[in-house]
Amino acid sequence: MSTAMPPLVLLAVLLAALMHAAWNAALKSQPDTFLAALAVSGGAGLVGAALLPSLPAPAAASWPFIAASGAIHVVYYLLLAWAYRHADISHAYPLMRGGAPVLVALAASTLAGERLQAAQWAAIGLICAGGVVLTIGARAKTADKPVGPSPTVLALMAAVLIAGYTLVDGLGVRRSGSPAAYTAWILIFGALGAIAVSWRRTEGRLPAFVLRKPGLVLLGGVATTSSYGIALWAMTQAPVAVVAALRETSIVFATAIAALLLRERMTRARVAGAGIIALGAVAMRLA
Repeated sequence: MSTAMPPLVLLAVLLAALMHAAWNAALKSQPDTFLAALAVSGGAGLVGAALLPSLPAPAAASWPFIAASGAIHVVYYLLLAWAYRHADISHAYPLMRGGAPVLVALAASTLAGERLQAAQWAAIGLICAGGVVLTIGARAKTADKPVGPSPTVLALMAAVLIAGYTLVDGLGVRRSGSPAAYTAWILIFGALGAIAVSWRRTEGRLPAFVLRKPGLVLLGGVATTSSYGIALWAMTQAPVAVVAALRETSIVFATAIAALLLRERMTRARVAGAGIIALGAVAMRLA
């Protein structure tokens, strides 16, 4: 597979990044991030189920990957909710999304047989460096608050899971013959698993929460499904590591949303970090 990224794929991945940042911000804005994460995952599962009748079934070779990705997504949703319960999005999101492409790039060349050019490695480094700068700025901003190691550890664990399902899905979607159906099934499995595992902890409050927040369920589900579906489709058109790194421009979008809608203060570190990530995205396109 060529390491070049077509313009259409580039634009699609950037749109996916925006949608991903938007639903994460919506989750963070809720008082109970745990119920919100279950509601969004449930909405994504419903969207996936609604699409299945019109989609061809994934090839048999992709089902082990679907099962593995669904299991990883269960843990990911729970860790995401836990991290956002204790940390600002400007602290947790860059750690999660900025750390993952480094792990993906290191593993994809071995597992997927992809060889990236030096310029593409440099672009991946820029995107990840921008995430680090944003994270440092977020920690400096909250230095006077009782922020312990737990949010950071949880965010880094989530980064490992993101890298894990990115690699699994990058391999699985190419075997599926139907990227849309592949996406629908992993979101269905992830939603069912997360709700089943967490049902006792929610003490039956999830249905009432869903009735109070139908917009979060619907829009969050659509954004989650569309964002990841676009990313998986892009992985059939360009190298997994390149798509994964470019998708992390969602950090820029999340920073803007945090400042404009969540009213988080925009610091120099955040501006610098967003600029570095944007530069990395441009370098990825020109590489």
